[in-house]
Amino acid sequence: MIIRKAQFLTAGLRPDQYPRTTLPEIAFAGRSNVGKSSLINTLAGRKSLVRTGRKPGQTRTLNFFLLNDCFLFVDLPGYGFSQAPKEMIRTYLDTMEDYLRHRTQLILVIVLLDIRRLPSPEDRSFYRFLKTVGRPLQIVLTKTDTVSPGQWKKSWQEIASALEAMEEEPVFFSSKTGRGKEALWPVIEKALTTNEKEKKEDS
Repeated sequence: MIIRKAQFLTAGLRPDQYPRTTLPEIAFAGRSNVGKSSLINTLAGRKSLVRTGRKPGQTRTLNFFLLNDCFLFVDLPGYGFSQAPKEMIRTYLDTMEDYLRHRTQLILVIVLLDIRRLPSPEDRSFYRFLKTVGRPLQIVLTKTDTVSPGQWKKSWQEIASALEAMEEEPVFFSSKTGRGKEALWPVIEKALTTNEKEKKEDS
């Protein structure tokens, strides 16, 4: 997909702060510092659409980005380690759960996992939650440039076993090389096409 226009739209922690559109939304989720911002920037073909930070836990709201005036990317707060106060962490985790349960515009959740690490308890809990609420998801393994390609399959098998997600087909991604961008876009485009077809059938 060619991205001709990409812009930050709004940020919020309450539904009344979210965009008042019916445009489909693709959400990006994962532990703090797993590379959500870098992935969004790479997909959008922009260096700084989403600000990246060295300190984990920089994303503390749901951040909405409008692409080509026809769909949105949503950068969710990272779960796991964060330097935010505990009360704030609880607030944005509750907010994220509510968004994932009830946001009707949400058509796909892209779940990022670090290929170098086994899933944390938060990763496993989040994956089970998405399966429970029935949200379509795509797993993306990040930081693959730090691991030999010959080890990717073994790393995924270990991750999938720990996550109990053997049926999933991951996308291997690196923000440094851009690998995985061309594999992930068809997943997003399929979700957009399916959503449009369902809307036409319901009308």
